[in-house]
Amino acid sequence: MIRFERKQLGVIFAAALVFALLFGIQQSRALFISPLNTATGLGIAAISLAFACAQLMWGITQPFAGALADKYGAARVIAGGAVLVMIGTVLTPYANTTWMLILLIGIIGAGGAGMAGLGVLMSAVGRALPAEKRGMASGIVNAGGSFGQFAVVPLAQFLSGAIGWVAALTSLGVMALAVLPLAWVLKGKSAAPEVAGSGAAAEKNIKQAVRDASRDPSFLYLTAGFFVCGFHVAFIATHLPGVVAACQLPPEVGAWSLSLIGLFNIAGSFAAGWAIGRWRMKTVLSLLYAARAVAVLAFLMAPKTSTTFVIFAVIIGFTYLATVPPTVGLVVKLHGMRFMATLFGIVMLSHQIGGFLGAWLGGKLFEATGSYDWMWYIDILLAIGAALIHLPIREAPRASTLAAA
Repeated sequence: MIRFERKQLGVIFAAALVFALLFGIQQSRALFISPLNTATGLGIAAISLAFACAQLMWGITQPFAGALADKYGAARVIAGGAVLVMIGTVLTPYANTTWMLILLIGIIGAGGAGMAGLGVLMSAVGRALPAEKRGMASGIVNAGGSFGQFAVVPLAQFLSGAIGWVAALTSLGVMALAVLPLAWVLKGKSAAPEVAGSGAAAEKNIKQAVRDASRDPSFLYLTAGFFVCGFHVAFIATHLPGVVAACQLPPEVGAWSLSLIGLFNIAGSFAAGWAIGRWRMKTVLSLLYAARAVAVLAFLMAPKTSTTFVIFAVIIGFTYLATVPPTVGLVVKLHGMRFMATLFGIVMLSHQIGGFLGAWLGGKLFEATGSYDWMWYIDILLAIGAALIHLPIREAPRASTLAAA
């Protein structure tokens, strides 16, 4: 059994709480699509574009945030991100054009969340831990995001009903400032290079690390697979309340479904962190994507009742962000810890490009067809492709790195 020292636990749980707060706020915004549409009259497709830009901006920000954290330390980057999330969330109710929504939701808020994204958080945690403890630690941090979704989404729904959607969004924005004291715990720069898996890191700079990764087929396969994860997660996070409404079920079903996805992904994240210590990470990833394809197919074939949505949320939740620990682990295994924040930021950018398409196409296809079925079909095919593309990954440090070591 893996045991953590007290100082290590402090870093792990600080990172998990940061992810919980900011990811929970991000996931809660989908509940406000309908009120925004009613207040602005912009249409679902236009609002979906703002949410799609948020997915993309969250990804674009992370390589740059990772590079800043690798060079200057994580605390300032995370604190600045929290402030931007607060500004974007608090001002969103006052947007009355598509471009204002894109600015507040898609650039300011999402950019802030990207500055405190998984690349920066996992790098801060990895710096404080030896290699054998990082798999479980990444599972704990990832579970923090899931807990945030489980806790914050119902809270947002409750606040919206109790004090109105404008005050609810304002409250969520202020909550983001709770990240500021947590960021101090995560201060510091990336660790010195390790002998195993990153022997060349001492002579490398960020540009060389990115160049080496871009020439590594295994890194490219991993990046392509994470694109599919982003497509899937963003579509569900943005449009599951709309799917519920299209099935003429109460809006509370959507809120609780998103919450259950977060709850059961806690178990999935811990399971993934445990599994990658025992099995090949690429195998774990292939199984997770295959499970998603089966779950979505079963959901499509089942009658659309509240019970169906609950069961689907439980099953899909177990795989939802469980892909993160093995993906982080493979980035480190392939290219070392020194520039992990930067390299995982690149992988995360691919995830968020997929997220942009998942959020945007969901709205476009719904307006064109009056149904989300085609999105589910696309999702199944992409999940099957992701399950297959991880199989040829060579799960070992690159030869040039070992030679330098």
